[in-house]
Amino acid sequence: MLAKTHLAITLFFSLLLAPFVQNQFCFIVISLVATLLPDIDSKFSELGKRKAFRLIQLFLKHRGILHSLLFLFFIAFLLILFLPSIALPFFLGYGIHLITDSFTVSGIKLFYPLKAVYYGFIKTGAIKETVIFWLFLIADFIYLTSIIFN
Repeated sequence: MLAKTHLAITLFFSLLLAPFVQNQFCFIVISLVATLLPDIDSKFSELGKRKAFRLIQLFLKHRGILHSLLFLFFIAFLLILFLPSIALPFFLGYGIHLITDSFTVSGIKLFYPLKAVYYGFIKTGAIKETVIFWLFLIADFIYLTSIIFN
């Protein structure tokens, strides 16, 4: 999926969970950044096109280990140990990225290093993804306006 779709979906779920956390703004920002991180192994992604990530792209294949539950749980475990306040929003944003990418026709190896690939029915950038993006963007807008005006 495209970065904008990941962001729209993650924003929606971050907004739903934000009332239950102390620092809502940081929670949402960390979730949104985390949802972009799995694609740093692609030179075509929003973050991956930055030179800082070129070295990672030399060693990692796109939709490889960074698109796995193994990596998600490993990083979340480290965050729980060393930066517990950002562990939950990181897990949320990164996890939503993995879930949404599992719905694409390219699929992901969710249980990497196992070879099983979980495929979906959505082609990245195609009409189905565009519809999903707009539905979540509208839902984000409605939810935000309901918070502001209540």
